[in-house]
Amino acid sequence: METFGTVDGPGIRFVLFLQGCALQCGYCHNPDTWSPDGGRGMSVDEVLAEIEPYVPYYSRSGGGITVTGGEPTLQAPFVARLFAECKRRWGLHTALDSSGFCDPRHAEELIAVTDLVLLDLKLMDRERHIALTSQPNDRILAFARWLAERGTPAWIRRVVVPGITDDCEDLSALGRFVGRLGNVRKLELLPYHRMGVYKWIELGRDYPLEGIGTPGEKEMKRAREIVEAARAAAKDDHAGYKNSQIEHRFDGDT
Repeated sequence: METFGTVDGPGIRFVLFLQGCALQCGYCHNPDTWSPDGGRGMSVDEVLAEIEPYVPYYSRSGGGITVTGGEPTLQAPFVARLFAECKRRWGLHTALDSSGFCDPRHAEELIAVTDLVLLDLKLMDRERHIALTSQPNDRILAFARWLAERGTPAWIRRVVVPGITDDCEDLSALGRFVGRLGNVRKLELLPYHRMGVYKWIELGRDYPLEGIGTPGEKEMKRAREIVEAARAAAKDDHAGYKNSQIEHRFDGDT
């Protein structure tokens, strides 16, 4: 638990990390959360007791609670109850930091009480996504589209890893995909860092991205320009398509 989070949604936030994740990302800075057997059991009331002393800070800053992991949708019923109670007691803003690797039917109750989803889109290419995370991205992209259909506000995130997630083709595909979604409030490109490498060492795991450095501002600027250009073009195409559909309906009126 973190009581003063500032990067996991708007304002100052209580950040709760849950255990268990089906992905095994090569740059994961929380590999200790992969196994569902770790962590410690807590009830909703116990978590609420941890949050309560700091509620004035969260409320005054426009913040709230963010649940992350691991993958929090693996414990969707628990998070849904927690979010519902945070809203009932204090009116807190709720955010879910997710990989999107879940069945939307399993997350229906949870998303109904979620104000914002922070969604990682690690790679658009399916085979390369498998190589990086051990899983395909079909379910993740479907989850993103489902959120858009519901109108659930989302922040889309991409970690920029030199030589892995920063090639022009995949960044352009990311921009086009996001540009067709109508619910994205922010698109964040985050520079890869090595702050979690020590956890891999402590767990006795070989770090798969050994030798890859952090991207500089020049590399990040290039990535942002590629994504935003593709996103803007996709938005224009989508708007043009919608307008043509409206015009077609009007032309057919008598």
